[in-house]
Amino acid sequence: MTGLVTAHSVVDPSPLTKRIAAVVVIAYAVITLVPLLWIVMTGFKSPSDAIAYPPKIVAEPTLEGYCNLFTTRSRQAPDYMAKLPPPSGLCDRISRDRNMVIAGPSNYIPRYVNSLVIAFGSTALSVVLGTLAAYAFSRFKVPLKDDLLFFILSTRMMPPIAVAIPIYLMYRELGLSDTRLGMILLYTSVNISLAVWLLKGFMDEIPREYEEAAMVDGYTRLQAFFKVVLPQATTGIVATAIFCLIFAWNEYAFAVLLTSGTAQTAPPFIPIIIGEGGQDWPAVAAGTTLFLIPIVVFTVLLRKHLLRGITFGAVRK
Repeated sequence: MTGLVTAHSVVDPSPLTKRIAAVVVIAYAVITLVPLLWIVMTGFKSPSDAIAYPPKIVAEPTLEGYCNLFTTRSRQAPDYMAKLPPPSGLCDRISRDRNMVIAGPSNYIPRYVNSLVIAFGSTALSVVLGTLAAYAFSRFKVPLKDDLLFFILSTRMMPPIAVAIPIYLMYRELGLSDTRLGMILLYTSVNISLAVWLLKGFMDEIPREYEEAAMVDGYTRLQAFFKVVLPQATTGIVATAIFCLIFAWNEYAFAVLLTSGTAQTAPPFIPIIIGEGGQDWPAVAAGTTLFLIPIVVFTVLLRKHLLRGITFGAVRK
């Protein structure tokens, strides 16, 4: 006998549930992306269009915001402007149209480089130290392990403002204020608690039998760690690195307090971009757009490991 199977699993979602979930996901994605799209669009508007009311969704595109982001300008008298040679480039021409001349490059690129060095440097250091600490907590009998883990986690709960003044005084005495090294060490100390807790969970999911078999074959504990444990923990390491990088890349409070010039990062620099007559919103939007690119590229390239890392250990066989 043959017939239609009408049984439905209670585990699998029904078609109606799938449609509702799809609508919710799409709506959430649209709501999340609209502010980002608006920022990108504002970067290609003129200063007048950026602050127009009602807001202009469609405006004549211009690169004035990006030119203002990468250059500093000064207004000159008409007689001086008339004696200048023809403009040498797009940004120069845009400045001339507003009776201004380019005085030199802005500080955006140095601040951007500082963000790259500090964020990726602290992330690498946090992941390395966090991996070693997580492995020790997972495999060895550490006295007062639970108390130590709670203490490590408690450092993450503390708001930055609570320790801002002591850190400022300490850094001033040690000569670490406004230095890349000081910011890398500070972000590492903040991120290492997150790294230890995340990676310990991944280490616990890796069977000890793998290491024991390797050591029976003649490997040392260190060799077994590098050749057996680390490859198995790759997904967890990548997921941890992404979360640590997001914090270090976007951190604002410590950057404002402890940096002012040499080691200042992009987050405290972008909001103070001033144009003629006030805030230069197209330049701010342009700087924000460029600031988003590294973290988006890093996350997209490692998205497979991130998804695997988030769900690692969720299903046991």
